[in-house]
Amino acid sequence: MMIDEPLTEPTLVTVAEEPTAVIRHHGVTVADLPALFDAGFPALAASGAALSGPPFAIYHGDPMAVFDMEIGFPVSTPLAGPVPGAVTVEPGVLPSGPAWALTHFGPYDTLGQSWGRLAAAATAQGFVPGLFCEVYVSDPTPETDPATLRTDLFLLGTRA
Repeated sequence: MMIDEPLTEPTLVTVAEEPTAVIRHHGVTVADLPALFDAGFPALAASGAALSGPPFAIYHGDPMAVFDMEIGFPVSTPLAGPVPGAVTVEPGVLPSGPAWALTHFGPYDTLGQSWGRLAAAATAQGFVPGLFCEVYVSDPTPETDPATLRTDLFLLGTRA
């Protein structure tokens, strides 16, 4: 789930299904996220999966409450089955269909503002959100200026 050029305005797009390698978590809160990301991405990289794009997170449910999520990468070759380890990596799929998209530039702690803008635009057009996806286009290294981080946001759902 990628867009070639950053989207400065909420835009309706159609996303294609893609095979993924993911780690699934249930009953998550926002406070849990740093530890899950810190453990998840190294496990995915060590899984042997043929990673083919930037990492992502998919949030199922209300991201301001308790929700389920997947952390993963698109893969060029689907996994044949689960890869056990400290954290189990499983085969998955990035969903397809209509989505509202917007590019966020800046630190992760300001993502909420962009999500609010995207959700308002989508619901104003009668779009019913189903799940939230963040694609982490920029690699957040310790040397990275947080203001330059690029995260593509996708709000998948149905047209009302």
